[in-house]
Amino acid sequence: MNILDTIVAKKKIEVAAAKERISVEALTEQALFSRSTYSLCDFLQDEKRTGIIAEFKRKSPSKGIINATAEVEEVTTAYAATASGISVLTDTDFFGGSQDDLKKARIQQVPILRKDFMIDAYQVYEAKAMGADVILLIAACLTPDEVNQLGACAKGLGMEVLLEIHDETELMHISDMVDMVGVNNRNLKTFEVDINTSLRLIEQIPAGKPAIAESGISNVDTIVTLRKAGFTGFLIGENFMKEPQPSVAFADFIDQLKAKQNAY
Repeated sequence: MNILDTIVAKKKIEVAAAKERISVEALTEQALFSRSTYSLCDFLQDEKRTGIIAEFKRKSPSKGIINATAEVEEVTTAYAATASGISVLTDTDFFGGSQDDLKKARIQQVPILRKDFMIDAYQVYEAKAMGADVILLIAACLTPDEVNQLGACAKGLGMEVLLEIHDETELMHISDMVDMVGVNNRNLKTFEVDINTSLRLIEQIPAGKPAIAESGISNVDTIVTLRKAGFTGFLIGENFMKEPQPSVAFADFIDQLKAKQNAY
């Protein structure tokens, strides 16, 4: 099995166990479940913000430990000042995240994306219960019908849906149940990164769906190039999290981005 297949197989076991621990009904009774959500689509259009969706990620299958000491509250507070949204990894086994990480980040008044491998409607209810505003659906591990079903569930709970694609074969997953389309420049089967994936696919993303470039963004020139190509959002995680102080790395990056934009 490739890495993605391995993760999904483990996720099925994890979700089955979670269903045994707590019912959907119990999830709907949790305090955060009834909160009104923020719109990532709206925040991406806010000119006072950067279009960056800044990620909190401790490790990855390809890089191992990225940052084992960063504190969620400190890092996400820095992100929230100018980011259009915050992405939080909640997968434990492969990315070192947890639902508690997202709950701790929820103090921020910006949209939060639950970054995980969503394969069951139960996880959508979990996302709402932990305070997420947006869920990620990965086309590579879902059929178009599954995207529609999970997307409808999320939208019924007041959340938005970011669909992640990797190549032309996954364009068929885009539907009315998808609010935004992300192009992941990292191949989830090989974990190789190629920024040209975004530049190749942007022309085929429907105009009404904000396009978000994901992975491989490590300098402001790349954002300028992607924005000119038509991208509205830029999901960045490892570039900040690999530094001893992600909050400082993020602030420095924003200063560089503003300087670059002012130069035009």
